[in-house]
Amino acid sequence: MERVSFRVSAGESVALLGPSGAGKTTLLALLDGRLQGWSGRVSVLGAPLDPDRPPPSARRPDTGFVFQEFALVERSSVLRNVLNGRLGRMSPLRALLGSPTKHDLEIARTALADCGIADLAERRVDSLSGGQRQRVAIARCLAQEPRLILADEPVSNLDPAHACEILALLTGAARTRGATALFSSHQPDLARRFAQRIIGMRDGRIVFDVPTSELNDDATAELYREVGPIPGIGLRAVS
Repeated sequence: MERVSFRVSAGESVALLGPSGAGKTTLLALLDGRLQGWSGRVSVLGAPLDPDRPPPSARRPDTGFVFQEFALVERSSVLRNVLNGRLGRMSPLRALLGSPTKHDLEIARTALADCGIADLAERRVDSLSGGQRQRVAIARCLAQEPRLILADEPVSNLDPAHACEILALLTGAARTRGATALFSSHQPDLARRFAQRIIGMRDGRIVFDVPTSELNDDATAELYREVGPIPGIGLRAVS
């Protein structure tokens, strides 16, 4: 990526739109603090990121991430997976022992209920459908009590009906909690429906950054024309 610069307001819902290889996943990994060796200035939730080291552990729970491939513990129960989202909020000893407090359990069960899977709490994850697994991943993220929710192609493995349900759940839960949501997608219709603002990316650069109501067909057509090579990582500024 290069010459990438934008700012997201608290509570905003933003879609990163673009073809495969546009740089969306790289940008989300950067904002999550998992990418190192970049250049430029990046600030997340008012705190600067360091290109040479991950964010301090005390700040990690404030940013939640929903992975494209769910990243769940397949042989564990749904509740145990959601409780994993509480680890960053637990004392080091409780986190090490996997010993949640009553408060942790209440938050986890609330997240399960909000995601419509309270009845699956004791089921093993490897017995669930793809849509159910993504709901578990979102519940785990919500149990973390993040101020920023990042989601990398959260519906790419789902059929259209379930994709709409999951994005409605994700953006609705963020809005209810006053959290900021930033999700990537290669589907313009879904981006229009569930984001307040759309940032178009191509070849590691931002092509447009507009309110959803201003996105037109010409802009999306240009975004998805034949894709060329992607330049190396080099950020100017992301806020």
